[in-house]
Amino acid sequence: MVSRRDFLMRSASGFGAVALMALLAEQERRNACAADQLPQPHFQGTAKSVIFLYMDGGVSQVDTLDPKPLLTKYHGRSPGEFFEVAPTQFNNVGTVMGSPWEFSKHGESGIEISSLFPMIAGHADKLAVVRSMTSKFPEHTSANYFLHTGHALQGRPSMGAWVTYGLGSECQDLPGFIVLNGGLIPPGGLDCFGNGFLAATYQGSVLKPKQESLANVKPLEPSLDLQRRKLDFLRNLDRETLDTYGQQDAVESAIANYELAFRMQSAVPKVCDLSQETEATRKMYGLDHAYEPTRIFAQECLMARRLVESGVRFIELTCPSVGHDRWDQHSNIKEGHSKNALAVDQPIAALLQDLQQRGLLDSTLVVWSGEFGRTPFAQGSDGRDHNPFAFSIWMAGGGIKGGTVHGATDEWGYRAVENKCEIHDLHATMLHCLGLDHTRSTFRFGGRDMRLTDVHGHVIHEILS
Repeated sequence: MVSRRDFLMRSASGFGAVALMALLAEQERRNACAADQLPQPHFQGTAKSVIFLYMDGGVSQVDTLDPKPLLTKYHGRSPGEFFEVAPTQFNNVGTVMGSPWEFSKHGESGIEISSLFPMIAGHADKLAVVRSMTSKFPEHTSANYFLHTGHALQGRPSMGAWVTYGLGSECQDLPGFIVLNGGLIPPGGLDCFGNGFLAATYQGSVLKPKQESLANVKPLEPSLDLQRRKLDFLRNLDRETLDTYGQQDAVESAIANYELAFRMQSAVPKVCDLSQETEATRKMYGLDHAYEPTRIFAQECLMARRLVESGVRFIELTCPSVGHDRWDQHSNIKEGHSKNALAVDQPIAALLQDLQQRGLLDSTLVVWSGEFGRTPFAQGSDGRDHNPFAFSIWMAGGGIKGGTVHGATDEWGYRAVENKCEIHDLHATMLHCLGLDHTRSTFRFGGRDMRLTDVHGHVIHEILS
């Protein structure tokens, strides 16, 4: 048997013909392939794609999704009077600090959400809030690798890479895993979106939230014929390398990426052209907002919806630059968290509404999370330090039971005490919604079957519909 890739590599047709065939006859080629050659889910999933809203820096759970009245009651007192304080990242422990924001109940479910998110709160009945999430690492880089890859050291495949490895992509003109970068690449860098030991075709492709979203997406050659002849030449060199040395992942991935890059020349500008949207939609997301970071994140959220419509499997959104350090407020948390919330509240609320109106929310899993939480006591006088012992996330759409609160922290919001969850559980649940059993989603590397959840993880069934 000759594989499809071998046939394409050894055929005499030019690269342009290969790209054209991919555009016009992808379904026929898929049907011609044996079923076991295509990625298949382990069971019928409830979601087809994921939008991961990454809140870089560590959002304070006690100021957003986990109200703790005792913090206000004992504001200004020493935390050592009430509980044992573990060593913190910067060892600058201040007094108990009440939240500057009011909490109130929202929706029929009555989920309590702070006034930081007035527009997201309007969708409370769509959200499953997990108040008992924990991390194993109190430092940004390790915690970021852990959140993104299930491992604290760089070099492992990102969750987006695992998803596209397990399911492939429904879009043949765009990468299956796209990162919309609003201006802040997380600590740990691009390895947060890497393919690790998986094939290079599964790594995240970083786009900017604007029409000129990707460098060199416009051909530099004066004619399409010249570009095709150049690509033919590269393809012939790659084919000779394969003929000489046999199968090589780097070469095979390069061939696949050449094909994809050719198709992206027309697909990327089209999907990133937000002028095609109605004025009402643009206004709903906040593209006309007076605050620039809101406009940036609005572009990210609207592009995410368009990428879902195009069949992209996994989309991650990073935070826009707001003139200070992400959600990482070691001082002046009131100003910092207020600016960050202003940047993301309206765009995220619009995304949830838009997905629902278009019938896409049921098949799109939306996840909102940072890498850890923050302490219930002050760092210095008006900030909060890193807290890996408890933080809050929420999920919506794609098989999630809306209007749900899962888990609980102690009365101070310091440690998870009920239905404690870890990052491996989050990953297992995300894969489950996509129809993948995390214990069977493996790749043989270094003498063992590797997986996103390592040897850990349990699906959080209580938040599933």
